[in-house]
Amino acid sequence: MIRVLVVATAAVARAGLSVALSIDPEIEVVGTAADLETLAAAVDRSQPDAILLDLGDSPQASLWEQLTLLQAGRAARIPIALYDWDGDLQVAFQAGVRGILPDTSTEIALGAAMVAIARGWLVLPPTAIELFNAREQVAAPSTQILTSREIEVLVQIGAGLANKAIAQNLHISDHTVKFHISSIFQKLHVSTRTEAVKVGIGLGLILF
Repeated sequence: MIRVLVVATAAVARAGLSVALSIDPEIEVVGTAADLETLAAAVDRSQPDAILLDLGDSPQASLWEQLTLLQAGRAARIPIALYDWDGDLQVAFQAGVRGILPDTSTEIALGAAMVAIARGWLVLPPTAIELFNAREQVAAPSTQILTSREIEVLVQIGAGLANKAIAQNLHISDHTVKFHISSIFQKLHVSTRTEAVKVGIGLGLILF
């Protein structure tokens, strides 16, 4: 199980993110915190494997200072994902951030991303990958694993779409969608849609 601590100023945001993450059977939400001031105590209390942080209106300078201090006294840095954020990536990385997750993330994608981050992967939006001129390097293995159509289907799965919706979006039959999903499962050595999304994120096939 991946132990995740959820941090958000708004109570409704903490509750919503906690519920969304709890859908993933590999994730256990072990605690929440309302602000950066109580974050360190919450980490010591819950001992998370990863932190999901909704910045809200937190001042940027204070945020990076608090996160850097949080990591400084620990032998192993705790991977952090920022939710609904767009800013200086290099500063964020220096503070221990390992993922940037948009507020449009589905429950499946959100959970898969947190599992990937806890296991050592970077999870970034396409704009961030382009900024570092790394999209081609990250996505290169994809052509060796899945066909272009299978990647399209996998991305649709990551968006939380059912087979019928995928068929409509890609202008193919429901039977063809099922065929592609079966092939994806076989090639990625998975047995569920959630597992496929997790592997897809790890391989760079699904980008936020």
